[in-house]
Amino acid sequence: MAKKTSSMVLEGPRTMRQWEFDIPTILEDDALLKVEMTGVCGSDPGIYNGKAFKAPRPYPIIMGHEIIGHIEEIGEKFAARNGLQVGDRVIVEYAFGCGQCSSCLTGHYVTCDKHYNYGSMISCKNPPHLFGAYGAYVYLHPRAMVHKISPAISAEAGVLICAVLGNALRWLRHKGGISIGETVVILGPGQQGLAAVIIARQAGAGQIIVAGMSKDRRRLELARRYGAHHVVDVEKEDLSAVVRDITHGRMADVAMDVTGSAGGARALFDLVRQQGRIILPGLYGANKEIPIALDKIVTKELTVLGVFSQDMSSVIPAIRLAEEGLYPLEEMVTHRFPMAEAERAVQIAGGEFPEEDPIKVVLVP
Repeated sequence: MAKKTSSMVLEGPRTMRQWEFDIPTILEDDALLKVEMTGVCGSDPGIYNGKAFKAPRPYPIIMGHEIIGHIEEIGEKFAARNGLQVGDRVIVEYAFGCGQCSSCLTGHYVTCDKHYNYGSMISCKNPPHLFGAYGAYVYLHPRAMVHKISPAISAEAGVLICAVLGNALRWLRHKGGISIGETVVILGPGQQGLAAVIIARQAGAGQIIVAGMSKDRRRLELARRYGAHHVVDVEKEDLSAVVRDITHGRMADVAMDVTGSAGGARALFDLVRQQGRIILPGLYGANKEIPIALDKIVTKELTVLGVFSQDMSSVIPAIRLAEEGLYPLEEMVTHRFPMAEAERAVQIAGGEFPEEDPIKVVLVP
C-alpha cells in the first residue's frame, strides 16, 4: 500500500482544505524532499485570492514556493547531477521550466512558457501531486533547481534565500546593475524591500533610501538595521523632495517599487535622474492598466526593467551571503504557524488582520 501524506490545497479562490495524497514513487531521475519550513511569499495572498497571472490558475494547487528541507529519497541520476544524497539540507528555486520552450532552451527558465514552477501553476490533481510546499513533502522534478546549504543556517534564514534574497540580488544587481556610490530608492519596506536594502548595501550603494507608511514603523527600523541610510514615511514627508535634497537635485540612479500599488509604480518616474533605471518586480494584476506619463521615459531616456523571480545565478551568491551571517535575516520572520493553519497564515500575510503587523510569515509541518 502506498504511503500517504497531506498538504493544504487551494481548491479555488479563498478555498483551502487539507487533502491526502500518495507519496510519489521516486525513480532514478527525481527526488523527494521533506519540508523543514515554508515561507509565505508576498505573492501568495494574491494567488489565494485568485489574482490573475499570465494564464488561469490550474486549481486545485498546493501553494508554497519558498522551500527549505531535507532529501528524503533520491534517484541515482538526480543525486549524481546535483551532488546530493539522502539527508542533505537543501533549498529549492521557484521555477524549473519545461525544458522545451524557447525561454528554457535559452536559459531563461524563470519565464517558461508553460509556467513550470512550484506553488503556483501546476495542479495537484494528478500524480506526482506534490508541486507545492504547503505540506510535509515536495516532489523534486528532474529539472528542479536544488541547492545544498549549510546545517548552520537557521531555517528562518534558509527559507528567505531563494525567493527573497535571491530575488533582490537578481533584480537590483544582475538586472538593475547597481554599483558603488549610486543612490537607490526602494518603495515598500516589506520582505522584498528589506532584502533589497541588503543587496544594495553589499553592492556599495552610496545612498539607500527606503520609503514606507506610518504603519511600517517596525519595517523601516529593520531597514535601518540592514543598512538603509534614510527611511521616509511618505505620509509625513514628500519623498521626491527628500530624494532631491539628499542627491542635491540630481535624483536617484535606481528606483524600485515593491509596494504592489499603482501609485508606487507611477512615483518611480519622478524619483530617478536623467538616464536613470526603474525596476518593476511587482505584480499589479494581469489585466490591470496603470496610466503612466510615457513622455518621462522618452525625455529622461529612462531604462525600465521588468523583473520576475530568482534564478541560479542569483541564488548561489545569495546562499554565500546568508552563510556569512552579516545580516540578521531571521528578524524578518514575525509569525510562525503549523501547516494546518496555512489559510490563516496567508490571510495574515495579505494584511487581512492589520493588528498582526506581519513582515514574514512561515509555516512549519
